[in-house]
Amino acid sequence: MGDVNNEAKENTSTLAPIPEKDRIMSWGSNTMLWLGGCISIGTLAMGSSQLEAGLNLLQLFLAVTIGSMILVVGISMNDQFSYGTGAPYAVQLRSAFGTKGNIVPSMIRGIPAIVWYGFQTWLGGAAINNISKALFGYDNIWVFFILFQIIQILLSIKGFQGAKWVGNIGGVVISLAMIYLLFLCITQYGDVIRANLMHKKGTWGMPFVAAIIAFFGNSTTVMLNAGDYSREMKGGYSTMKRGVSYFLSMVPATVLLGIIGAMASTATGNANPINAFAEMVDNKVVMVVTLLFIIFAQLTTNLASNVIPPAYAFMDAFKMKHRTAVILIGILAVCTCPWILTNDSSAAGLALFSKTYTAFFGPIFAVLITDYFILHKRKYSEAALADLYDPNGNHAGINWAAIIAIAVGAVIGLLNVDVSFFTATIPTGLIFYFCMKKMPSCERFRKGTILENK
Repeated sequence: MGDVNNEAKENTSTLAPIPEKDRIMSWGSNTMLWLGGCISIGTLAMGSSQLEAGLNLLQLFLAVTIGSMILVVGISMNDQFSYGTGAPYAVQLRSAFGTKGNIVPSMIRGIPAIVWYGFQTWLGGAAINNISKALFGYDNIWVFFILFQIIQILLSIKGFQGAKWVGNIGGVVISLAMIYLLFLCITQYGDVIRANLMHKKGTWGMPFVAAIIAFFGNSTTVMLNAGDYSREMKGGYSTMKRGVSYFLSMVPATVLLGIIGAMASTATGNANPINAFAEMVDNKVVMVVTLLFIIFAQLTTNLASNVIPPAYAFMDAFKMKHRTAVILIGILAVCTCPWILTNDSSAAGLALFSKTYTAFFGPIFAVLITDYFILHKRKYSEAALADLYDPNGNHAGINWAAIIAIAVGAVIGLLNVDVSFFTATIPTGLIFYFCMKKMPSCERFRKGTILENK
């Protein structure tokens, strides 16, 4: 462990385990970071889309609450390895997939994040441009897009220090803006909302179930690499205390966003919540508040959810320094051409892309949970952790049991991508366990697990 600890002292943003004394996130900072990370325009749009599904306000409230609660449970389960060891998601993957095989699930999580990084940076730049037009009469979205990206890269280079700072400030701004937007909906359009949303008959059938799944699936990406954040939390927080932090940061905010999106669309008849708010705005102050909300929503989500996963993936796969990985990711995000992805004509393709890659998330989650909770019984000694960093250790190379399991699980998930997480998770876990038990090539991967002497 000596070399590993030296690496951690040298740079706590690397893949080395972070000792408890070097961790920087308090319970409050963790809560604010997750609050900023879960705020997205997509959640507003999802709340708006439930109007077409036929849900009323109570049903929407329950669907968002249940969906986000399931997500909190998943995060609380999958953050335990990294909180206990200080190692990130990329290293957690080595336990099940091997030191080379982990690159596959790491990239599956990281590459889509780069696409969304570019997408949300363009939205943030557009919001800054709209403020500039309203206050100063200057209109140049490209200038503000590039400026916004440079700011994000500089903050990302600071690692979790930058994410923590932005999370603490952004969480406050976002919370105040959401409360104000809710107040705006109720006071200016209360009658329309009561008639068309609150007093609506609604449905408790499949549209209600689909809404639960949708709001859960909207943030399953962060559930996979929950360890990238928990490893930065100071010691002494039980699973329950961390779970309360996740609950307070994610459930109320997601519920509020879903309801605000539905209310804004109900009030204006515009399905796009951003355009709906544009119609509702009657003065510059309200418009600036709305745009500031959009800017901080993109900034906090990018720094917390869209930079860290691909950065660690690149550092692991290509042995890059953190600074180099962050800069490269920022450049690649621009190369995804977000000005095209944000067009209405690209919406269908982007939606198909999102649904396709999410079919892999349930299987990866199943493998991680099976490996940590069932095979290792939630126990990782220093020697076992050191083995994950040893290129010639028991976990060297590729564990084909895990690769086969997620491949089969993804096929199951792709049969119906809307419910893929629920249909693919249990079968994937069973396949992984069976392959680990029976495949001769898994013999060295079985060392230290309950299968070792079977």
